[in-house]
Amino acid sequence: MTDSESKPLEAADTAAPESEPSASGSSEPERVAFLGMGIMGSRMARNLRKAGFDVVVWNRTRSRAEEVGEPVADSPRAAAEGADIVITMVVDAPEVEAVLFGDDGAAEAVAEGALVVDMSTIAPSAVEKIAARLDERGIGFVDAPVTGSKPRAEDGTLTIMAGGSPEQFARAKPLFEAMGELIVHCGPSGHGAMVKLLNNAVAATNAAAIAQAFNVAESYGLDTDRLVEVMRAGSAGSVMLDLKARPMLERDYEPLFKLAHMLKDVRHCLQEARQLGEDFELAAVAERLYAAADDAGHGDDDFAAVVEVVRAGRTSPTKSPSTP
Repeated sequence: MTDSESKPLEAADTAAPESEPSASGSSEPERVAFLGMGIMGSRMARNLRKAGFDVVVWNRTRSRAEEVGEPVADSPRAAAEGADIVITMVVDAPEVEAVLFGDDGAAEAVAEGALVVDMSTIAPSAVEKIAARLDERGIGFVDAPVTGSKPRAEDGTLTIMAGGSPEQFARAKPLFEAMGELIVHCGPSGHGAMVKLLNNAVAATNAAAIAQAFNVAESYGLDTDRLVEVMRAGSAGSVMLDLKARPMLERDYEPLFKLAHMLKDVRHCLQEARQLGEDFELAAVAERLYAAADDAGHGDDDFAAVVEVVRAGRTSPTKSPSTP
């Protein structure tokens, strides 16, 4: 995850993207249904529109979709009517399944030959199940989670890691190019999701280590600005240090990426590791810290707020962790 200056692109100055023929055989840009207008999805949908795609949006809370602008659909099914590609950007696998297969779900309206792209962060095991259900209907599927947080979603410079067949990836790539800067085809279905979980587990562990270092520094009476200056110049420097040092030291936890979402991703990663018979002990330590922070009421804060439970010496949750 990295921060960057926003570089808005005016729609009037943007040519419609070249595209492969759609499911209907037309060479027009493919029609897109975008489901989920949260912090990330709303900005990603705007960038697709700026790039010339015909995008209809939906969100459970309609007012958030209306902030992105018309056309706004009343349900996932209505959004998917006539769509060549459906993008989901929601919290976790149950929400993906609900918008696709639940009441008024998008899958009821998606035509055979269409493509679903899930850009949420969900477990690879869930990816496989969703892909199989869609395949039974003749619908393609790509898992394509993102990193970069709100600033990069805004300026279209996300990192996108995709899993799926080469053909499905190629079809989705023009959309990815409108939303991201680094686009990586990680392999077959589920591989994008697994790369994302490992990436976030390492990022969460890094941020937790920084939080603990700052706590020790403050207890010792160090000038933390000088500490950060030295860390940035040496081997302790990292993207996490650049992104989270200021918020941690200034106690500014406006969410770029919610702590509850980071906790969810770490838990998914640990579950996948356990299923493989592998240990990920440092991520397990991070999970304990983020669970304690979530338990302390920081779930909706930025994950930099993990430093608060470290400062308070409250490094274990009082509630049993939820099952991923």
